[in-house]
Amino acid sequence: MLIGVPKEIKDNEFRVGLIPSSVAELVHHGHKVMVETNAGIGAGLSDDDYRNAGATIVERADQIFAEAEMVVKVKEPLAAERNKLRKDQILFTYLHLAPDAEQTHDLVASGAICIAYETVTSNNGALPLLTPMSEVAGRLAPQVGAHSLEKAQGGRGVLLGGVPGVPAAEVVILGGGVSGTHAATIAVGMGAKVTVVDRSAEALKRLAGQFGTSISTVFSTRSAIEELVKRADLLIGTVLVPGAAAPKLVTHAMVKTMKPGAVIVDVAIDQGGCVETSKATTHSHPTYVVDGVVHYCVANMPGAVARTSTFALNNVTLPFAVVLADKGWKKALRDDVHLRNGLNVASGKITCHPVAEAHGLAYVPAESLIAS
Repeated sequence: MLIGVPKEIKDNEFRVGLIPSSVAELVHHGHKVMVETNAGIGAGLSDDDYRNAGATIVERADQIFAEAEMVVKVKEPLAAERNKLRKDQILFTYLHLAPDAEQTHDLVASGAICIAYETVTSNNGALPLLTPMSEVAGRLAPQVGAHSLEKAQGGRGVLLGGVPGVPAAEVVILGGGVSGTHAATIAVGMGAKVTVVDRSAEALKRLAGQFGTSISTVFSTRSAIEELVKRADLLIGTVLVPGAAAPKLVTHAMVKTMKPGAVIVDVAIDQGGCVETSKATTHSHPTYVVDGVVHYCVANMPGAVARTSTFALNNVTLPFAVVLADKGWKKALRDDVHLRNGLNVASGKITCHPVAEAHGLAYVPAESLIAS
């Protein structure tokens, strides 16, 4: 199979779909790989690194989209890229379609085979291709939140860990999954007073066992969230419903009750955000203010630490990319129900139920498209 890796064009996105060792693995399996020039430079990977791994370097992404049988990316294709997708071409990347009607319609119209990292599953019910980026985003959240709390950034002027005689900041984390747990790890390490909210008793038990008395755990109800939001210096939203738009747990009315200069970091913004006042921002312009509250809603947070993120992502995506290339998409999906769960759009049909439901469109089970 001919596999193509274009340079990411989203604002300040420096990750890359394949690293040189991944290219070498695919070449070892008998495949050919084209990489757009400087695609990996933001992650510290040169064109020579790719050439030495067996890739062909091409000057423009147009050639990759025109010739490659499978395109491997990191972020969802922007409009300029979607226009280049071809019928039956495999696109393997993050998509986050539930909150993005325009992208959904464009992918349906393209006829491409669109497999989303974030809905591939595993035997234990986890999302293995989303997990490393959730870990990165979770660990970044207290870091960017602490920066946003600085007075010069529009924040309250509060140091996350406080100092002797002055209380630490109150950090409230909505969601005790992968991102929430990693956010708690860093926030505790920075000396903050941390509360994690979740509606899963098992998650709360796990968190209590992991952190002991270093954090407080609260069962999620609307009343509990209302009270905690008022107290928070930093509110971190990490709620995830696989494949679906994130639920709006924090209303605009709740935001109005927050302290002036408090900060919201909405890690769930890829799926539309879990705060009613959240809207996607970029690394170029990461924050905005609503009712005196600073909102940080960068939709590609892990792009800020591109090298760490790229290697972490490749560790989990490579085995699936190899299988797709070795078997072709139909056989690969027939043989692996977990990879099959990653199929969101194929041949003009929506094959992910939460995406179809989010946009009021027809749902077609993946099984019906891979039967032969």
